[in-house]
Amino acid sequence: MKISLNWLKNYLDLPLDPEKIGDLLTSLGLEVEGMDKIEAGHNGLARIFVGKVLTCEKHPDADRLSLCTVDIAQDEVLSIVCGAPNVATGQKVLVATAGASVLGKEGEAFTIKSGKIRGAASEGMICAVDELGLGEDHSGILVLDEQAKVGMAAKEHLGLKEDWIYEIGLTPNRSDATNHIGVARDLYAALVVRHGFTGGMHLPNVKDFPTGVNTHPVKVIVENQRACPRYSGVSISGIKVGPSPEWLRQALTAIGERPINNVVDATNYILHEMGQPLHAFDLDQIGGKTIRVKTVPDQTPFLCLDEIERKLDAEDLMICDGDSQPMCIGGVFGGLHSGVTESTTAIFLESAYFDPGYIRRSSTRHNLRTEAAKIFEKGADPEGTVYILERAALLICELTGGQIASPVVDVYPEPVVPVRVDVRVSRVRLLTGIDLELSEIRRVLAALGMPILSESGDTFTVQVPGNKSDVLREIDVIEEILRVIGYDRVPEPGKMFVSVQTSPKPDPARLRDKVAAMLSARGFHEAMSLSLDQSARYEKAAPAMAGTLVKIHNTSNIHLDSLRADLMPNMLENILRNKNRQNHDVRLFEFGKTYSRDGEAFSETNRLIMAITGRREHESWLNSGREQSDLYTLKAEVESVLQFLRIQGWQECASEDQGLEPGLVWARGPKEMVRMGVVSGDWLELMDVDQPVWVADFNWDVILDFIPARDPETTSLSRFPEVRRDLALVVDSSVPYREIEALARKTEKKLLQEINLFDVYTSEEHLGKGKKSCAVSFRFADPERTLTDQEIDAIMNKLIAGYETKLGAVIRR
Repeated sequence: MKISLNWLKNYLDLPLDPEKIGDLLTSLGLEVEGMDKIEAGHNGLARIFVGKVLTCEKHPDADRLSLCTVDIAQDEVLSIVCGAPNVATGQKVLVATAGASVLGKEGEAFTIKSGKIRGAASEGMICAVDELGLGEDHSGILVLDEQAKVGMAAKEHLGLKEDWIYEIGLTPNRSDATNHIGVARDLYAALVVRHGFTGGMHLPNVKDFPTGVNTHPVKVIVENQRACPRYSGVSISGIKVGPSPEWLRQALTAIGERPINNVVDATNYILHEMGQPLHAFDLDQIGGKTIRVKTVPDQTPFLCLDEIERKLDAEDLMICDGDSQPMCIGGVFGGLHSGVTESTTAIFLESAYFDPGYIRRSSTRHNLRTEAAKIFEKGADPEGTVYILERAALLICELTGGQIASPVVDVYPEPVVPVRVDVRVSRVRLLTGIDLELSEIRRVLAALGMPILSESGDTFTVQVPGNKSDVLREIDVIEEILRVIGYDRVPEPGKMFVSVQTSPKPDPARLRDKVAAMLSARGFHEAMSLSLDQSARYEKAAPAMAGTLVKIHNTSNIHLDSLRADLMPNMLENILRNKNRQNHDVRLFEFGKTYSRDGEAFSETNRLIMAITGRREHESWLNSGREQSDLYTLKAEVESVLQFLRIQGWQECASEDQGLEPGLVWARGPKEMVRMGVVSGDWLELMDVDQPVWVADFNWDVILDFIPARDPETTSLSRFPEVRRDLALVVDSSVPYREIEALARKTEKKLLQEINLFDVYTSEEHLGKGKKSCAVSFRFADPERTLTDQEIDAIMNKLIAGYETKLGAVIRR
């Protein structure tokens, strides 16, 4: 959220410099994440002055250029070549001198230099509005009033002020601080309590709001009072829609809002000033001059302001006309045909209080995260609708030349009862650690606008204003008190207690960090995803898993309605995001938890997922980069993880996992360690990924069980030579290499150091149908002596006999 210091000064005489104000905001719980100094106009309008055009003649060599002499009250009169059609003798203008920075047609900055244009000397530039960064008008130069003083700096003449913008990380509970006046109230309370400030707040005055006029009455009928407890509105006629004045444009631009027109800008200004979303309807578009606040039948089509037709839900609160035609999704988004246009001459201005739950559900259901919806979700002030409506209406009349055309309509059948909280002084002292007197507590709460209604012994009752929707309990009031008096007043304890903690061995956290570092070194990037998922995905791509999902009631985003049962969907989302940004070769990993339920039993499992897609290697002068990643690419990475963790002795078998085709499982005994394979077509189609993705999913809890407890031991390099022998085995195509390796290690456990498959050959002509030749190397060594040929031959004969009898192998000689 952006807060302007100049806006704050409209409501409060701040005695502190901008940096100290930032520190004060942070100490109040409004954390300032950044501060930016901005100057109105491009580059603060440096080296730009008020000038007077003394002469203006046509350029002899260019029909659209004029030769001007301009006095800027400096040593010499400037000669300037000007291309504006409206330049004339006697005008007061703004002149950019040599060295000034101005903006071009495309918004690019450039520096003014003295030179020649079509042979004529030009020592500056007479500026238009857009060239100064003050607007978008480029129809001609900016002509000033006759009273403008020649030689005065442009910034001084225009009355432009520098501003400081605070970027505040607003927490979701602070419904009272979504606007400038709310922030100013917090500052006021802190200044009164901590700095002895004796000034007051300067709030907008609506005492001149006219009454008794009823030329354009509008009837309001609230059919759903639960969703809309209060609805206020007023008609304004005789308006002229047009550009906003410079002060309003500057105020909105400073906080990142784009000026649109004087009516829309006024409602946006009030939104950021007072925290109340407003909506202006074109009065001529309201059928029957009646507003109906109601829900409409499910799947009713509605054309929104962004020209997208949305199907409404039966729970969406709609602002309709007298014929029940929807005009606006209440508190969320307007309709295309009911809003303010350039031809609008009368409006009906809405200021309402909507139920936060209704607004949140509609906003997330249609993915319309508007500023209005965000404020209503936090909880607006039900008591402020009429005051803010009158403030906004007066501002619109001032900006558009309009008049109030009806009495204020205020439908409020069941007023919201203000929250009252009983607070114990002893409890305040206990939880804050500060020996506060009741008089100081009373002073703090008064500064916050929270009056004490009654006192009885150790207890007092405080009334909470409607804009503080998060203050409901005694502890909440104590937090408000502590925020204002300052956390730095909490005394430090005289003693510090330290407990000795031991980490399990192996330490899961350290092990996770080591594996993450190892995978990063092998070209993977770590992903971090939400633990929430969409149940609809599993219902479409993995129906068997849908029944085990842990469903949640997520009002912030109704689509994310379950805890994730698998890390793979989030990984596919990340791959799609990379692919959409032209990164087709992706290697990702993520540590996280998955969740499931079996009846009333819930479980969560720590997992590690690895995903590979695209090319095996990047293109370079060493390789073409055309080979695509496959199952063996993934298996090599999985083996590297298990070897890094010193896990051995796993068995491989096929998996019937719904998400992987084909699926492989590596397990030790009955415990599955990792499953891997290519993601199924159903999942790829659902997630809109159009290239193969290879995934390995580790059960990290099982992996931790199989990691050796002892630290790895180092041994010195052997002084004795290794011996290598090779065999070519012809076996059935169905015999996997792992059986060849397992039999070798079972036959010779002491001297066999390494076994490696270095070639596979198939040929029906030479080997026969259903046969393959596996070329395998064996490395033997003894750390204490040199092996003899007789010993090696004896081992090889055992291996050959075993392969022939147990695997039916034929030795190629």
